[in-house]
Amino acid sequence: MASIPRADALASQRIVAGLRAQILAGDLEPGARIRQEDLAERFGASRLPVREALRLLEAEGLVRLVANTGAWVARLSLTECTEAYLIRERLEPLLLAESIPSLSEPAVSELDRLADAMEFADLETFLVLDRQFHMLSFSGAASESLAAQVRRLWNTTQHYRRAFAILVDVTHSHLTHHEHHLIVDAISRRDPQDAEALAALHIRRTRKALAEHPELFDVA
Repeated sequence: MASIPRADALASQRIVAGLRAQILAGDLEPGARIRQEDLAERFGASRLPVREALRLLEAEGLVRLVANTGAWVARLSLTECTEAYLIRERLEPLLLAESIPSLSEPAVSELDRLADAMEFADLETFLVLDRQFHMLSFSGAASESLAAQVRRLWNTTQHYRRAFAILVDVTHSHLTHHEHHLIVDAISRRDPQDAEALAALHIRRTRKALAEHPELFDVA
């Protein structure tokens, strides 16, 4: 954003943060229209930082821009979501294995704390903690390009994670919590092979369960 004036860059950052939070929290659902004039009024900004913010959110996988038409919250079909999970199934274990050697002991302790906290969390808190857990587990990796791809895939599938979590009451899923603890155990033992296998299984199980519930997807 260095190519635009500082005031506009700061306004873009505010808009990005505000819209990102709304989308990830489920306040704006997939397919919702995003009107630039509404954003400009809401954030007290001109059209330039609004357009820049939408471009950045598109790069994050949260917004879809159509030339000369407008902007919408990104949405996926079942086929697209399945494809995203298949990619996650391969990329995330790789990122986790790269991360493990550089994760500090305080980071491993925090992962253990997050795994415990998720067992007693309500749905929205669980979704926040779950994201924190996995992003922290990847934080030791040196490959920012791979990490950026993984974050983008998390963003594009966030709504479907929430819908599925509600459907299956994930906060009371003993298997989900057990998998988190097993991942922490593999990380604490500095065993990337076990961690990779567990991460792939964790993602694969969700992918297959989502495929059994096509009603979660807007096919229009």
